[in-house]
Amino acid sequence: MSEVRVIEVARELPKFSRLTSEILPFVKLWLASQEERFVRKVIKIFEGSGVERRYGIMDIEEVFNATSFQEKNDIYIREAKSMGQQVLSKALEGANWKANTLDYIITVSCTGIMIPSLDAYLANSLGFKKDIVRLPVTEMGCAAGVSGLIYAKHFLRSNPGKRAAVVAVESPTATFQLNDFSMANMVSAAIFGDGAACALLSSEEDAIGPEIVGEQMYHFTDATHLMGFDLTNTGLKMILDPEVPQMISTHFPEIVHPFLKSCGTQIEDVDYLIFHPGGRKIVETVEDLFGKLGKNIDETRDVLKNFGNMSSVTVLYVLEQFLKRPYESGKQGLILSFGPGFSAQRVLLKW
Repeated sequence: MSEVRVIEVARELPKFSRLTSEILPFVKLWLASQEERFVRKVIKIFEGSGVERRYGIMDIEEVFNATSFQEKNDIYIREAKSMGQQVLSKALEGANWKANTLDYIITVSCTGIMIPSLDAYLANSLGFKKDIVRLPVTEMGCAAGVSGLIYAKHFLRSNPGKRAAVVAVESPTATFQLNDFSMANMVSAAIFGDGAACALLSSEEDAIGPEIVGEQMYHFTDATHLMGFDLTNTGLKMILDPEVPQMISTHFPEIVHPFLKSCGTQIEDVDYLIFHPGGRKIVETVEDLFGKLGKNIDETRDVLKNFGNMSSVTVLYVLEQFLKRPYESGKQGLILSFGPGFSAQRVLLKW
């Protein structure tokens, strides 16, 4: 079996950006017809979200206009193609690879719908070889960035001397529901932002980068109600159960310790915690659990603060921060994310 290494991670952001403090006047205007007590509660959610800035494929005025599902999805398609091409090109340049040397392309997104999928458009715009293997991943939500790494690992482990790209592009902004005043919509509006990321992996003998030494998925039984989207006439309507942090906390020991043991290590020996920032409450829950083990997730908190939760993209932003550090042989990194299903995705890296 071939060793599989992460070679490069790049990121790309859309052109629009706002501080949370700049968004609040628009939120108050949007909720003008609601009870004052409800408005105060929503403002507190935004102020306490842990997100200071976020980026979007639409300007804030456009977000709060009653655009149709088709109009929002058309913007999503346009911007997904643009950001996908930009972030993959940036990653390829960083690794000094040509697009036509890729053997496997995985595209990840859950915040819009496009058929053909993004990878087909990238194949045309960047000039992939004719026999490239394409895999679009659309229904795994926030966990899909890690899922993409796992699928790439499986392909590359069985195919020595090959190269793979995982391209994640998300726009939760395109799923915002103007006439939905549920708490799920309020919380998602407060924490989510848009962005793109690309990870390049290789099973070539001379590849340099942290090795994926273990990967596993973990399925929560009878928990499909916790997270996802309802497909409605106005678009993708967020499902976000407040039970999620407690569910993570309950299952945490079973998620982390047996996986690390199967990889021949333990949490005490893990140097880097590369955790997906689902939201402030989830971050605090996991931070408390890791804190008791003498670990911190400062990088996760920083990504949430500066970009918001970009669904599948976000954990790759956290990973990019660790890849920018000076290479230290022997260091271990645990990648962890959660998504619809309900599921946890885990990858162990070794530098």
